[in-house]
Amino acid sequence: MRELAGIVKAYDIRGEVPAELDEEIAHALGAAFVRVLDARALVTAHDMRDSSVPLSQAFAEGACEQGADVIETGLGSTDMLYLAAGSLDLPGAMFTASHNPAKYNGIKLCRAGAAPVGQDTGLAEIRALAELALSDQGLPPWPGARGTVSRRDVLPDYAAYLRGLVDLSAIRRLTVVVDAGNGMAGHTVPTVFDGLSIDLVPLYFELDGTFPNHEANPLVPANLRDLQAAVVEHRADLGLAFDGDADRCFVVDERGRPVSPSTVTALVAARELQREPGATIIYNLITSRAVPEIVRERGGVPVRTRVGHSFIKAEMARTGAIFGGEHSAHYYFRDFWRADTGMLAALHVLAALGSQVGPLSDLVSQFSRYAASGEINSAVEDQAAALRDVEAAFAGAAVDYVDGLTAALPDGSWFNLRASNTEPLLRLNVEAPDEARLATLRDDVLALVRAPATAQSHT
Repeated sequence: MRELAGIVKAYDIRGEVPAELDEEIAHALGAAFVRVLDARALVTAHDMRDSSVPLSQAFAEGACEQGADVIETGLGSTDMLYLAAGSLDLPGAMFTASHNPAKYNGIKLCRAGAAPVGQDTGLAEIRALAELALSDQGLPPWPGARGTVSRRDVLPDYAAYLRGLVDLSAIRRLTVVVDAGNGMAGHTVPTVFDGLSIDLVPLYFELDGTFPNHEANPLVPANLRDLQAAVVEHRADLGLAFDGDADRCFVVDERGRPVSPSTVTALVAARELQREPGATIIYNLITSRAVPEIVRERGGVPVRTRVGHSFIKAEMARTGAIFGGEHSAHYYFRDFWRADTGMLAALHVLAALGSQVGPLSDLVSQFSRYAASGEINSAVEDQAAALRDVEAAFAGAAVDYVDGLTAALPDGSWFNLRASNTEPLLRLNVEAPDEARLATLRDDVLALVRAPATAQSHT
């Protein structure tokens, strides 16, 4: 029997193709997905990787054999798949490895209405049933009729829906550089931006799953350099960078300086609270403490949660929150089926900037209050021991264990150290009142984390 533990992650399925993920496995996962969800129909989309079409077709074949009809939407971003799952009220499967290198691929699954599928919400059961399908025993045959495959273009619906949520009709003319990273934003941005008061400067819009220019991971500073240079060269009002499946969006101001996703979260939260006073805003525990402060100042209710889209979405459902943001640049909207969409966050930034005369740097300065390290990764052999050492060294701090170790210090500094859900890493985030204090605290924690000879660091 083929074991799938190595590719079934906390929130999705991801692995090297074909060594870890191939069409046989995709076929079994399609059958298992239908069985676990008792789905009679589902919708799929895929990114631009060479392996995405064969994997999606194998998945559809497995689903059809279990009696489910499959609606293939073709090339799309992950949030376009969520739009289809939400508007059609069907389960969905997106074939992408997001920002991972070209040799990887994966599947992001959701229930009808774009509700999440994670380890605690069906993914573990899907893995078990797929492993059964791959065994000599196999799945029992479906007793009813075989499902069918049809095709539907949802990109126009996606663009129209997003633009219906943000009024861009009266914005001033903006010059916007967009770095698609050869990913799916090159497919979606032209349609979403069509007809807007925007002069678009495209970077790497050619769909190419080999990522010939740079990795489609804007979290890595090196992958923003081309965008930063282009913003300055074209005297643009701002720059936008999307990851490979275009569900995350990063912002660069007119000077070419990155705008923290926490700052974007606070800006969008303020706009949503203006529209719905007193609403609840979700933020995860590595987001800047400026976010809950600003939410309270604007009359909203901030709710803190652990890192990860399944947790954010569950908390949004529980609280009825209008918006949620993560420091990884995932932005969630109640009016988008509580799913994450970087494109909608980008439209909010464009609307906010285009409705006033000042530059983006002035606009976002009111939402940025503290110095932050960003996420710093360390590969450590004994993660539990490293966490214990750090906790002991900061015995006087106020700590919690909502997600890893969060320590708040008396001077307003804090840090979070947690194990990655998807990689063998410890992730550190630090925030402090100023850059000097940030550097000291960051270095003190990293010295403890990386002290063992077995530690191998990555930034």
